[in-house]
Amino acid sequence: MTTDPRNIDTALAAITEHWQPHRLTSVNDYDVKVVKLQGEFVWHTHPDTDELFLVLSGELTIQLRDRDVVLGPNDVFVVPKGVEHCPKADAEVHALLFEPQGTVNTGDARGDRTSPLRELG
Repeated sequence: MTTDPRNIDTALAAITEHWQPHRLTSVNDYDVKVVKLQGEFVWHTHPDTDELFLVLSGELTIQLRDRDVVLGPNDVFVVPKGVEHCPKADAEVHALLFEPQGTVNTGDARGDRTSPLRELG
């Protein structure tokens, strides 16, 4: 992790793949991740932690079992720990995620969409 300032637009420009979170910075025991999203992810839960989504651009739908939550630019939504959810974006979305360090992107589902946290160059 760098102690230099980071620019979110520059960080996003460096990301070439969807659903591949990159650490922008860390605060205490939390990672601030930048990510590009497109298509449908996997249904999963994070049994031990909440997950915060902050949409920077585009429209992101957080599918829950009982409803859909639609987020646009500058919208924030917290998925409570243990709540099954599936993010979906019909067109590319740029977002920030706030999660405790070590949180796996696919939660308890794992599988081929599981991505190690990547560092920005």
